This record gives sequence, C-alpha cells and structure tokens, in this order.
Amino acid sequence: MAMLQTGSEIELEVQTTAEKGRGVAKVDGFVVFVRNAIPGDRVLARIVKSRRNFAEAVSVKLLVPSPQRVEPRCRYFGVCGGCEWQNLSYEAQLKLKQHRVEDVFNHIGGFKNLEVKPTLGSGDIYFYRNKMEFSFSHRRWLTAEEIATGEELRRGFALGLHVANRYDKVIDIHECWLQSELSNRIVNAVRDWALAHSVPVYQPDREEGYLRFLVVRQSTATSEVMVNLVTYEDRPEVAQSLCDELGRKVDRVTTFVNTVNRRKAQIAYGDFQRIHLGTGTISERLSDFSFRISANSFFQTNTCQAEQLCSIVREFGELQRNDVVYDLYSGAGTLSIFISAAVSKIVGIEVLATAVEDARWNADLNGITNCVFVKGDVKETFVEDRSLRDEQGEPSVLILDPPRSGIHPKLAQDLARTGPRRIVYVGCNPSTQARDLKVLCEGGYSIDILQPVDMFPHTDHIESIARLTRSS
Repeated sequence: MAMLQTGSEIELEVQTTAEKGRGVAKVDGFVVFVRNAIPGDRVLARIVKSRRNFAEAVSVKLLVPSPQRVEPRCRYFGVCGGCEWQNLSYEAQLKLKQHRVEDVFNHIGGFKNLEVKPTLGSGDIYFYRNKMEFSFSHRRWLTAEEIATGEELRRGFALGLHVANRYDKVIDIHECWLQSELSNRIVNAVRDWALAHSVPVYQPDREEGYLRFLVVRQSTATSEVMVNLVTYEDRPEVAQSLCDELGRKVDRVTTFVNTVNRRKAQIAYGDFQRIHLGTGTISERLSDFSFRISANSFFQTNTCQAEQLCSIVREFGELQRNDVVYDLYSGAGTLSIFISAAVSKIVGIEVLATAVEDARWNADLNGITNCVFVKGDVKETFVEDRSLRDEQGEPSVLILDPPRSGIHPKLAQDLARTGPRRIVYVGCNPSTQARDLKVLCEGGYSIDILQPVDMFPHTDHIESIARLTRSS
C-alpha cells in the first residue's frame, strides 16, 4: 500500500491500545501501531516501519484530542520510558487493561465468552512505588526543552531513567512522580555528589568506570529507606563518602548498601555487597505480617496493591484448614505467609537461593511453622522428581505466580493430567497466562473468575488472577 510506505504521513483515528502503550489504528482493515497516541485521538502520523501485516508509526501532530486525555504531571512524559499513559485518565486506563486481558484471552487462549472482571485500581496512582531503579550513564539524552534553552549542557553524565524504546540513552531525571519526594531528594543529592567529586560512570563498551545503578527502596509501613549503590569497582572509601553525604543532606536513609557488579550485564544485582549503614535490610508489612527486604529481595513494588492481590489469592483459593497448598515460583514467600493461617501446610518452590533464604527468614519473623520453602527449579522439583510430593503430600490447592515467560510447558501438561481441584494463577503477562490456561482447560479445568489488578498505574502492565476448578 503506497500510502503506508516508510516515511509517508497519514491521518489516523486511534481506536485502542496494544503492548507498550502503543495506540492501534486501522486503514482499510490494515493495522497501524502508533506511538504517542491514545484511544480517541485523531493524529497526523509518520510511518516508521512497514510490514506485510502491520505498520508502525509515530504521532507527529495531534489533530483532534481524545476526550479521555488529561494533562500529564511529569515534565519528562513522552520521552521517558517509565510511563506510557500519564496523558490518559485513570478510569480509561483501567478499562483498557480489562479490555486487553479480554482480547488476549480471546485471541491467544481461544476463550470466546470469558467474563473478565473490571480492573481493580490502585489507591495511589502517583508516588505508589516502594522501589525505583535509576541508571547512571555517560550518554545523556537531551530533551527538546533542554535543547531549546540554548544553554551549554553536560552530555557525559546522567542519572535517571532510560528514554522510551532506547537502552543506550538516559534522561537526567530531577523529579519522578512514581516514587516519593524523598526519593527525588536522594537522586538529586547523589547526582550532586558524583559531579562534585568527578566520580566516573561505568562504560560497558570499555568495561571501566564506577557508577552503574542507584536503587531506592522505601517501606510504606515503617518509613525505613534503603539506598543501594551498584558499582563496577569495589572502592569502599568512595561508597562511604556518598553514605556520609546522604547522612548530611537526607537524614532519613536508614541503611546504605554498596553492591559490586563486575559482570558486563547491565543489571542491578552483583557479586557481593558491603553494608555502610544500618542492617542492609528494611522492614515492610502486609496486613498482620512483617517482611524483611534486602537489597536483592523480590517484593511487590506497589505495597498497597500487593495486600489487595494477596487477599484475592486467599479468597480465590477457597482455602480450608486441611488444605495442603503448593506455592510454585514462591519468591520471598509473600503469598505463602499471607495465607498460612488458613491452611494446614504450604510448600513453596523457588529457584533463587536468596529468595528462599528471605522466605524462610520471613516465616520465622512471623512465627509461622507450617511453611516449607524449597530451592529448586519447578519443572525438576515438582514435575520430574516426585520425592518432594511423597514427603510433603500432594497439593489440594496450587498457587502459580510465574515470571513473565509463564509456566514451563511440562508443568502445564502435568497439571492438565493430574492437577489438584483448584488452581490460582497470578499472571503478570496476559499473553503467556492465556497460553498456559488454554492447556489447563483442555485438560479438564475451567476458569471461574479472571480478575485484573492494576499494580502499575500509567503503564500498560497488568496483573490478572485466575481461579481454575477441575471439572473432570
């Protein structure tokens, strides 16, 4: 189609959204994915990629704004990759997430008449995150507003978040609306310290430098704050200098950790840690339970929504005092601990040793004795090796909370043949969840309830919780 050649411009009416917050428009039935546009917008768009079955475009001019548009609060919105939907009303966000789950389960899972509940919204839609990971970079992205000032701007240092759809450039963020005002103060104090002392940023291509990531974790219940500086080199005197500086400028930091990552992979985990202040952990609470969170612990990022999610899992499980529950992909034991009082025994299986250690610690912290946490790959430990089930008993209820890739195909096939009467599946990726549930339903299960939960306002991410009952 000539009009959709790369570089051409076309007027489009955006109808809905797809993954990564892209708008979806159609031209004579031909799908066009549009960046920087929301449903209801009429835009002039430039085609940036054209394929046989679809095209990709970017909005270059807003012709008629959607009635669902709102003014974004963040000055970096549209450039920063942290939020896709700050310009979309929250009510509209929740409806879009519900429709996305419906659409994915229809097209990937083949579920034609499945009822999807309205999305449960977050009580806080700004400053809701208890953890933020900021990147250091020697390749700063200058926004259009910064360039327009005409000022001489440094380009060799940035501390902030990545540009949308770019992993090689970082925006120098001075204010983010996802965590807290205190988090912003910490980020700005760290930047000032690094520039004042000419502390070098790690450069992956040269494998040299020092600063890699700044991770800020905050407890909603206790107000404890962790700063985790991830560096390429182990230079305790430099890390201590920053720790002392934050003590002077931000007096609410309760623990300071320096994680050293000598690997080339750009991840905020490392080979070892040094604790310069406090215990290296913070405490959080969900309902009546306390949790110890270390620098590398997994804990749901939206604390208030995490409690709602755990409550839904407990409700969907229809748990009885004699139930033996297996919590597969159990992480730091949050779900297991939350439902422990309602059942006879819980067996958690998790591949990460540090997460298993955290889970055991958290169970002890709460005086819980009916949780058993086992380190192991779910496929090997639950499917291929039956010794754990022989020892602990067969599950009467199963909880699945896998990563975005979903459950292993062998696990899906095993559960389809011999799974327990009830399964609660917590999915963070509707596509893989729909794929997995299709296999389970072909094996005799039916989906009773599918409940989307919004853990990340202003993004296209959505969690959905499914309750399955074996019907044959």
